[in-house]
Amino acid sequence: MVTTGSQQALDLVTRLFINPGDVVLAESPSYVGALGVFRAYQADVVHVAMDAEGLIPESLRETITTLEAAGKPIKFLYTIPNFHNPAGVTLSWGRRLEILDICRSHGILVLEDNPYGLLYFDQPAPQAMRSVDDEGVIYLGSFSKTLAPGFRVGWALAPHAIREKLILANESATLSPNSFGQFVITEYLDQTDWKGQIDTFRHLYAERRDAMLSALGEYLPKLSWTKPEGGFFVWVTLPDELDSKAMLPRAVKELVAYTPGTAFYSDGQGKQNMRLSFCYPTPESIRTGIARLATVINGEIDLLQTFSGANLTTPIPTRSSVTTPPPNTL
Repeated sequence: MVTTGSQQALDLVTRLFINPGDVVLAESPSYVGALGVFRAYQADVVHVAMDAEGLIPESLRETITTLEAAGKPIKFLYTIPNFHNPAGVTLSWGRRLEILDICRSHGILVLEDNPYGLLYFDQPAPQAMRSVDDEGVIYLGSFSKTLAPGFRVGWALAPHAIREKLILANESATLSPNSFGQFVITEYLDQTDWKGQIDTFRHLYAERRDAMLSALGEYLPKLSWTKPEGGFFVWVTLPDELDSKAMLPRAVKELVAYTPGTAFYSDGQGKQNMRLSFCYPTPESIRTGIARLATVINGEIDLLQTFSGANLTTPIPTRSSVTTPPPNTL
């Protein structure tokens, strides 16, 4: 089924399945746009822990057991297995199979969102979860990350019974689909070397990823962060005492911006995290942005050490000779 993008597909699936109070399982953290959709339909979002290999199967199993014991209806698991937004990690193949087994045994649908899967840097991500379970998985994709963000065209692959309901819901929601956008994309796929264009994007984003990781290592070596193998995002962890949301106005004043980690949780977690995006800025702008960010973080650490006596990470030296180009959004 064609949609105006994976965001609309998320909305349609949630509209079909969720009654107020139903549970949606989601990674911890999870995509802010999806969380907004789930909240709009009054779903109870329950986060499941993840690590460098993605969603942790044992945590999923324990969470399901606890919810079932409490009589909470679980409608589906929402996951971004490839180059996760915001965490940047990729779910390993072994875990994909284990997670599918867990969900199958408990009758839980899997909503597999994959807008970044083709944007790998060194090697492709493992094959889609839907490739081994086409009855228990709804698979979402989009052209907005691999062609142009202005073409809000995506797709959903779903089991037959669900697909028919999604088509009816889509017709009700949009009345008429974006036929012009679909024709343009069809022509593009037929007439151009679109795979070669994606290769160009992959090399571009890999260069920018490398610039961000290098700058983080130079300017913020005491912090920790993920090392994405594709996609757009790096997930940074601050000292526990810092609050990325409270720190954002000072960062904007220093002409650098990021997304606070609290945006990616439904339960208030994430104050010590931030999502940095490397897809748009040039490598030079990325280095400048990270240098400015280090200045902000050092300032917060200095303030806390001065007024609260907290024993925080040693301030990180920054260069005082950094030039001042236009504002940076990371």
